[in-house]
Formats: sequence, structure tokens, C-alpha cells
Amino acid sequence: MKVQKTIKVGGMSCVRCSAAVEHAICAVDGVEGCSVSYANGRAEVIFDDERVNIKTLERAIKKAGYEVLEDVREAKKREFKGNLRLFIFSLVFSLPFFIMMALMFIIPESSVVHFLHNGILQLIFATPIQLVAGWRFYRGAFKSLMNKSPSMDLLVALGTTASYAYSVYSLIANGAYGTFYFESSAMIITLVLLGKTLESRARARTNEAIEKLTDLAPKSATVVRNGVEEVIPVSDIIVGDIILVRPGESIPADGIVVKGESHIDESALTGESMPVAKRVGDKVFGGTVNGNGSFYFRAEGVGGDTVLSGIIRLVEEAQSTKAHIQSIADKVAAVFVPAVTGISLITFLLTYFIGYNALDALDSAVAVLVIACPCSLGLATPTALMVGIGRGASNGVLIKNADALEQACAIKAIVLDKTGTLTEGKPSVRETVILDGNENSVVYAASAEAGSEHPIGVVIASLCKEVLECESFESVTGKGVIARINGKSVLVGKPDWIEKECNLKLDDGVIALASGGNTLVVCAIDGQPSVAFAISDAVRSNATDSVHRLKALGIRTVLVTGDNEETARAVANTVGVDEYIANVLPDGKVKEIERLKEKYKTVAMVGDGINDSPALAASDVGFAIGSGTDIAIESGDIVLVGSDISALSFAMMLSRATMRKIKQNLFWAFFYNVIGIPLAAFGLLNPIIAGGAMAFSSVSVVTNSLLLKRVKLKQTERNEAVFNEKRA
Repeated sequence: MKVQKTIKVGGMSCVRCSAAVEHAICAVDGVEGCSVSYANGRAEVIFDDERVNIKTLERAIKKAGYEVLEDVREAKKREFKGNLRLFIFSLVFSLPFFIMMALMFIIPESSVVHFLHNGILQLIFATPIQLVAGWRFYRGAFKSLMNKSPSMDLLVALGTTASYAYSVYSLIANGAYGTFYFESSAMIITLVLLGKTLESRARARTNEAIEKLTDLAPKSATVVRNGVEEVIPVSDIIVGDIILVRPGESIPADGIVVKGESHIDESALTGESMPVAKRVGDKVFGGTVNGNGSFYFRAEGVGGDTVLSGIIRLVEEAQSTKAHIQSIADKVAAVFVPAVTGISLITFLLTYFIGYNALDALDSAVAVLVIACPCSLGLATPTALMVGIGRGASNGVLIKNADALEQACAIKAIVLDKTGTLTEGKPSVRETVILDGNENSVVYAASAEAGSEHPIGVVIASLCKEVLECESFESVTGKGVIARINGKSVLVGKPDWIEKECNLKLDDGVIALASGGNTLVVCAIDGQPSVAFAISDAVRSNATDSVHRLKALGIRTVLVTGDNEETARAVANTVGVDEYIANVLPDGKVKEIERLKEKYKTVAMVGDGINDSPALAASDVGFAIGSGTDIAIESGDIVLVGSDISALSFAMMLSRATMRKIKQNLFWAFFYNVIGIPLAAFGLLNPIIAGGAMAFSSVSVVTNSLLLKRVKLKQTERNEAVFNEKRA
């Protein structure tokens, strides 16, 4: 059986390490796919659990020289502290070199400079840096060579060893005042460790969204067992427990309110700022915050089965996926280290043979080695994705994978469902007209719809407290239901379907009930019209603003609905969509999406994630509307946890902002290497400056990605203002 599991991996120092882990896992028989993210230390593995188990995969990771972790967050903290300790250690021993270089610019002939230039003294200070602080680079280089995936550690190890080894040779051959490069090897290691320290700190911040979601769950809960209240750890809650939630407390599990009422702040899950009223029978969710009232609820989802846990898993999995654009960086990174090593060797040979001395040739070769940084290429895409996906989760937009975020950036047209998307999804009967003079006809209609799951069928069924038993029942998708009750044939559904099935023509007065945006439903008993219902579903209060924001972003909006022309036109005019298509059955929505794809290339679909699933799957990006009670995770590429489409424009802007950051990161990563390596090869770059530049290249990429947290996404409002001016 094919399964997907997440393994938390530690010990990766750059993107080439993630490639090595990926290669090690994929080499295991039974593994069908694997994606390893250096940025968040996770491996998503698809495998046949009848041929391989998780322990075998973990052994493969350990054999490759990496760790299997329980808690990535703690591992990142340890990594940061470890890098910080090594940096401080290296900095202390590097201070004499920094002092010497500073004084050489100010008072080059001073006795202090002469004293610090002593080779024996420099050897004493440089050796601990090279062998203690620099040991991590030797270890990483050896590991990468064993895995046939050369990493950045190899470049640093080669460059600093060359400088250090030559200096030792010069000391032995020429005495205490020869020509040395101890300061180069020492300061390169110190600067690279500084970069690693800042990078590990910054990378930890890319997961702040996950940490905030994780911290939403309280540590304890007040449970009522055998009539007695007791405070227990949240992990001890079991399904069926009655839990008391006092004002201001976080809700510890998912469940149903059984006593009391309050207002709940669900903004952490849905992004909606207004508290939601909760009464007996309403659902509540773990991680949300109670308002002023106290209430009791029965636990139904605990531990890993809560909505909050599902959201956290979804975000973690999405952050581990790779966008298509990342393949460019991956292809370059795969050949980067061998290519740079070759360029360094060629630089040394050419520089030496065209007449420069060996020291100048070594200087240029070392500069080439340390200026190159595949990490910035490897971090360019995943860090921006992690921050973007995390920010989306914090605002009620759950992005299931990187491709969805990338595709959303290119959307040109968006198909909107009506019921539950533009409207409240809670239809009500506005008018009932009995056509055959028999009031029992309403009972027959309600009884026939009692087995229906369609929102309109449910509202008709609710008209009668007691219904008759159906001898048979059949649901005709997109048209209505057929039932047999007390020996009578009962059809309830669309007027045109009733006319066709019963071979009759409805009066104009009945058809007129569909005016004003009402949906007309007719019941026929034994082939004769018996009762008609005018049903309407109120348009959401913010649907019009949401549609205008989408149009302000240059996106074509199309309403596609199974309702009649009159209803579709009324809703379309109210919310202001660009076009509408009525009388479309569920399979017809797929055809409309395919037609729109031919015209607009990239088309999205927004639906309730249940009966719109074929259309959601057919679109380039499917947006599933959640309601807080059912986030419909399996239905769309992006899930809007809130109960309306107000988050759609935010999702579009977030996608565009994230892709801008990715492109900026990739540009600077490529630009940095394209400019830096030739400068180093032509001897125009000091190895120490090269080391510092390399160290900060990765930091700059991660820092640029973190700026997504501060993007206010106000362009939507500005575009909307422009749109409103044009419309006026």
C-alpha cells in the first residue's frame, strides 16, 4: 500500500546536503518519491509500506551521515546555539588578525604590526580556528564526498586548508617573518561561521507561523468526569469528555457545545477578526479563544484529530514541497561545487603560467573557492515559500503545495460557484404555492427531499417535523429527486425537468415565482403539479467587495451556476461579476472551465469543496471554501478556512508577492556568483572579502524572504480604488 510519511532530518548544512539525503532515501527499494527541504529540515517520502518501513528509511538517512530528529524546532535552536558558540570561539582567536589588518591601514610600520606578523604567533592563533572551529567544514566535506554530492563545506575546507597549509610551509621554509596566509584562513572561517549563525537564526524565523499555530493549543483543560471538575493535561482528553471553558481560556479540543453560550475568537484559524457566536449544538475548535461567557462542550476531535492539528500538518507538508521554478536552482546547484572547484584549479594554473608568482595564483584560487555559495541558490525558493505559506495560514488561507502558490500568481480568470460561495449557502423558502389544492402535497415534497443532501432539498425537508417513509428514492444530479411514497410517484426538482419528465407545461404564474433571483422548485405527484416553492439564498455581505478586489487585480470573474437564468442574473448584477452562465450541471462546470482555459490559459475555480470537486480538480488552481466546521482540505489546492471569499484577493496578492521574492532571490543569487567568481579568478577580490561576501549572501536571501511578513498587501486596495473610479 502506498503511503506518505514525513521524516525530520538534522545535520544538513546546505542545499547539497538535502540532495544527498534525497538520493539516499530514493535508493531504498520500495520508495516511489521523495522531496527533502533543507530550509525546514523535512523529508516527505512516498513508499510502499509492504516493501519498506519507516525504520529502514531512517537507517538510510543515518548511513548517509545525517540525523533523524524528533523535534525540528528544538534542533534548529541547538543548531543556532552551536553555530554561535563556534563563531564566538573563532572570533576570539581571530581578534589579533583583525587588529593587525586594521593597524596595517593606519600605521603599517608600527611595532604592534611587526609583532603580530610573527609566523609562530599567527600559527598559535590560527590552528585552533582551523582545527576546532573549522572541523565542521572538514566533517561536512568528507560526508558530501562519501555521498557523491559535494557541498559548500568542501569549498570552504579546500580554500582555508590551502591558505593554512601554505602558511605552515612558509613558516618552516622561511622562518618567523615569511609570507603567510594564516589571517585569510582564520578570518574566512570566522566570517563563514558568522554567516551560518545569522542564517540559522533567520531560517528558524521562517517557521514562526508553525510555532504560533502550535502554541495556540493550551497545556491543560478542565474536564467534568463523574460530576467532578478536574484539571488534566490536554494529552489526556478522550473523545466524549465534557470540558468546561471559562472566559478568556483557549479551547483544548474540537467538539460540540452542550451547555452555555459565548463568542469565540477564531481568527487564528479562519483569519476572520470578528468573534463568532456559539450556542448549544454549535461546533468549537481547539486553539480558538473563548470570549466572556462560560460553556461546556463534548470533545469530538482530540490530539492529532483536531482542525488545528490538520492545519499544522497541511502547512508543514506544503512548506516541504518544491515549486517548479526551484528546479532551475536545483539543476545549477547539482553541478555548482565541482564546477567551482575546477574553475579554482584552472585559475591557479593560468595565473601561475602567465607569469604571476605562486602566492598570487593561490590567492586568486582561494578567492574563487570561498566566493562561491550554492546555499543562496538553494535557499532562494524554499525560504520564500515557507514564509509565504506560513503567512497564508495565519490569515485563514491554507496553501496545500508550492505549485498551487506558483500557479495562483498567473491566474487570469476565476470561476465562482453561487451557493455557499457568493451566497450564504443557507437557502430559505420565501413563498409556497399549493397548485393542486391539497395541503398534504407539502408533506409529500418534504418527505421526498428528506433523503437529499442538497441545501435546497434540506430546506424543503425542514418544512415538516414529521415526514412519510419513502418506498424508493433516487437523486438525479443537478435536476431533482424521484421518490415513491404511499404508492405515489413524487418528483421534486427544477421546473424544466419536471415539465420534461411529466410531459406538461407549467403555468406562467408558477414560472413567475422565479423572479427577483428566487430559485423555483416544483413538486409533481403522479405526473401532476402539486406544489411550488420560491427559494432564495441571500448574497454574502462582502461578496461584492471581494469580486471588485479580484477585478481590480485584473482577474476576469465568471459566475457559473446550476440555477435558472433569472436567479443567476440577479446574483451576477448584485455582486458585479464580469459574466455569468446559468443552468450548468456539475459536469457542465468542468466543460466551462476547459472552455475558459482555452481563452485565458490559467483559470481558477472557487467552490464549496464537496459537490464542486470535479470542477475544482479541472481548474489550474482550486479554491475550496471552508466554513470553520469543515475546511474541506482534500477538495482544493488552496483552502479558504473562513466562510466566504474575502480571503481570495489576499491569496492572490500573497502569491504574487511570494513569487516576486523568489525571483528577486534567484536573481541576486545568480548575479552574485556570475559577478563574484570572475572577479576572484582575475585576482580582483581578496579571499577575506570573498569569504565575508559568501557568508552574507545566504543571509541576504533569507532576510529578503522574511520581508514577506511585513508586506501589507495594500496594492489590492489601491487597485480597487482605481477600479471604482473607472466604474464610476
